[in-house]
Amino acid sequence: MDIDSIKKGKTISELLEFGIVNIDKPTNPTSFDVSDFVRKRLGLRKTSHFGTLDPKVTGVLPIALNRACKLTGFFLGEDKEYVGIMRIHEEISLEKIRKAINEKFLGKIKQTPPKKSRVKRQEREREIKNFEILEQDGKNFIFLAEVQGGTYIRKLIDDLGKYLNVGAHMLELRRIRAGIFKEENSVNLYDFEKAVEEYKKGNEKLLREIIIPGEIIGEIYPVVHVNEKTIGNLLTGKPIYKKDLKDIVKMEIDKIISVFCGERFIGMYKVVNDGEIFAKAEFVMQEIKRGDTPTHCPRGE
Repeated sequence: MDIDSIKKGKTISELLEFGIVNIDKPTNPTSFDVSDFVRKRLGLRKTSHFGTLDPKVTGVLPIALNRACKLTGFFLGEDKEYVGIMRIHEEISLEKIRKAINEKFLGKIKQTPPKKSRVKRQEREREIKNFEILEQDGKNFIFLAEVQGGTYIRKLIDDLGKYLNVGAHMLELRRIRAGIFKEENSVNLYDFEKAVEEYKKGNEKLLREIIIPGEIIGEIYPVVHVNEKTIGNLLTGKPIYKKDLKDIVKMEIDKIISVFCGERFIGMYKVVNDGEIFAKAEFVMQEIKRGDTPTHCPRGE
């Protein structure tokens, strides 16, 4: 799948209807505030973000546009990466902190959401892929953490402080990656506004550069191709039969897949392998009622 080719083949209206903007969230506004700001500035029906950042936390905050909001649940569980500063409340050696991290805060851990969180406060398992101290300045420590989606970094730091019997809290935090969305590919709100203003003046170049096609989901979930003749049935929500597949595909039951016809996104499906039924729909990208929407596979597919 060539996401650049898909992007070039879309009108700006199609990108706004099924696209993602990777915003570099500033400090103070909530994630909802940023999402709503994007919605209002672009005049969209709806937007949603891929994973909440606290008001004081900055960094990568992907915002789904219009129908791409249906993909939110498929992105949320992706790994996240952060860089931050933690304050240790008492003098302690860097060696002891690193030893504690290796003993208790790498791999699968148990974590209870903080009291201020909006989710149910029950213990859950999360995986810490990497947690390292980069630099020390007195009682302040710069750290890098790569974690499973849904991990609370503030709670991770607090739990580390308790394990060390010295106490600790987070001073600053920045998300530098959310799944496939990275800091270097994000856009700050100033540049986003500039692109929107240019677009309203008739120049779509900057806005086109910013919007990522929703088809990027195919870089996370395995892509399965179907035959063109089956599109009509699939867009009504009917399951994919084995005869509908362009090539023979073998996948385990319950595997989530992204389905395409050439470069055209059909939807997200769950593999069932039930007789002649290969997969059932989780979300189908039904026709956008617009004259320039492609209704067939690209030539050559």
